[in-house]
Amino acid sequence: MQTIYLLIVLAPLLGAVLAGVFGRQLDRTAAHWVTSLGVGISCLLSLYVFKHIVIDGAASFNGTVYTWMISDGVHFEIGFLIDKLSAMMMVVVSFVSLMVHIYTIGYMRDDPGYKRFFSYISLFTFAMLMLVMSNNFMQLFFGWEAVGLISYLLIGFWYKKETAIYANLKAFLVNRVGDFGFLLGIAAVLMYFGTLDYAQVFSNASILNDQTIDIIGGQSWSVATLICILLFIGAMGKSAQVPLHVWLPDSMEGPTPISALIHAATMVTAGIFMVARMSPLFELSETALTFVMVIGATTALFMGLLGLVQNDIKRVIAYSTLSQLGYMTVALGASAYAAGIFHLMTHAFFKALLFLAAGSVIIAMHHEQDMRKMGGLRKYMPITWFTSLMGSLALIGTPGFSGFFSKDSIIEAVGQSSLPGSTYAYVAVVLSVFVTALYTFRMYFLVFHGKERMDEHTRAHLRESPLVVTLPLIGLAIPSVVIGYFFVGSMAFGHFFGDAIFVLPQHDVLAKLSHEYHGPGAMMLHSILTLPFWLALSGVVTAWYLYIKRTDIPETLCRRWSFVYHIMLDKFGFDRFNEIFFAGGGRVLGKILWKVGDVFLIDMLVVNGSAYTMGWFSGMMRRIQTGYLYTYAFAMIIGLMALLAIFVL
Repeated sequence: MQTIYLLIVLAPLLGAVLAGVFGRQLDRTAAHWVTSLGVGISCLLSLYVFKHIVIDGAASFNGTVYTWMISDGVHFEIGFLIDKLSAMMMVVVSFVSLMVHIYTIGYMRDDPGYKRFFSYISLFTFAMLMLVMSNNFMQLFFGWEAVGLISYLLIGFWYKKETAIYANLKAFLVNRVGDFGFLLGIAAVLMYFGTLDYAQVFSNASILNDQTIDIIGGQSWSVATLICILLFIGAMGKSAQVPLHVWLPDSMEGPTPISALIHAATMVTAGIFMVARMSPLFELSETALTFVMVIGATTALFMGLLGLVQNDIKRVIAYSTLSQLGYMTVALGASAYAAGIFHLMTHAFFKALLFLAAGSVIIAMHHEQDMRKMGGLRKYMPITWFTSLMGSLALIGTPGFSGFFSKDSIIEAVGQSSLPGSTYAYVAVVLSVFVTALYTFRMYFLVFHGKERMDEHTRAHLRESPLVVTLPLIGLAIPSVVIGYFFVGSMAFGHFFGDAIFVLPQHDVLAKLSHEYHGPGAMMLHSILTLPFWLALSGVVTAWYLYIKRTDIPETLCRRWSFVYHIMLDKFGFDRFNEIFFAGGGRVLGKILWKVGDVFLIDMLVVNGSAYTMGWFSGMMRRIQTGYLYTYAFAMIIGLMALLAIFVL
């Protein structure tokens, strides 16, 4: 099996190398074939591994491929941990990536960077697979940083576009903030456990129970709390949680396939996966769990609100991603790790579907992304319309769709939690149901229904996207509808993940709910009596009324509530705060250090000062060396008198 695991990660890497390094020797068709074939092989083998581990019940694999370095007795290794958690992630990553590769053939066909793009997305798939398959913190960090680097390259793929360069630099810098905390957390793990191997760390996690450390001012902190919060800071950056969320909406400046691959289905969920993988550590600290839950709840509600005022179709979906990541994070904080990962899986399909459907609309609209210039596209693009509807219904948690089973599982789990902050989290995620339905169907109605608002030239050329674009939409729509139905029992309320996820009995909210679970059909029927169902329905009806029936009301509300509207347009001031205090403060500090350190200390004192001193000294010596005998005799007499005076005194 180890050979299969190696092929899974190396096949996309080989495709990336062939398309990137030997791109000049390959034509465009060969470039997309070698990369798509590599990812296709990875997808098929991942499905085989899923069958072997999950369906057939084979034992998990934990082995080292090779030792990279040994330093002071610590082994830095490349290895794989293939259990039910990683097997599921491998299928999600490789399948979504394959759909994106196929879609890209149509979407990027006229782009001059065609071969470079395929090389990047294939390389990204390799990095993400290395991350989810790792069995140690070093390899995890390698994959973590690799996906961050490649996302930087992909967001700024159109490097001649100033906004794209700004967006990729913003993403890179914000993630560096999170990664600094993540690296400190890994260093703390190494300091206290003496190893970076998952199995050894998790088996000895109990040694942290009574460990404390002094941080600042003699204040004692639990080591377990410190490690978990530091690791979660890394997840806050990668999975875009408040306040490190500011990079993700701007990352929509990259090509649409990137939005689907990186910022909906794979990279942004790396932080969710990491926390679930670290469950044996997080279960040791209720403080850390509360911190995770509150951050997730805040992100879910307030980032969803921002989706209501966006007019760029991709940015609406971007803020939706932020909100849904908040749901997953809340589940992690409530110790409902399985429900969080379940939502990660369903979200990967329906959110990738929505992004790719948005890309299909953008192609038809000649790269127009403003929803105010769309409308009535249903009759021109029936496949895109229908698949978008499926993705939208899954996103808002319509009973029977995949998003319903995973989202409702999270809401119920948070309601069962007794951790501090759980009440706030529950209220936030319930309110987010209405908000999600409202911004989702606002987008849906503005794009596909109502009055046609495009210009005549665009209307004359409107048509459905080619098969190479619509086929991935259909491929993603199917699991968006049905996969939740088949996996809710085992994944959310059963023992799907086995030993891959650890939960203390007093925190196991899903175990309490499992006694009330009587199958997906009963869950759907019961949902009709619950508040989330009626809030979602209210959100859809409200969106229909505001954007189909009475289109004058939204403008009136914006004028009447202009103060609130402008706060939301300003993104609650996060970007402004960062620009003034962090970016602006950094520039001021840099200028001060430049003036004091470089100009004054180095230039004036060290470089110019030493030159001036030597010049002055040379000038003095030049005056002494006159060439006249009487001058030297006089100097000798003065020197002799000085020596006698010193001797006498």
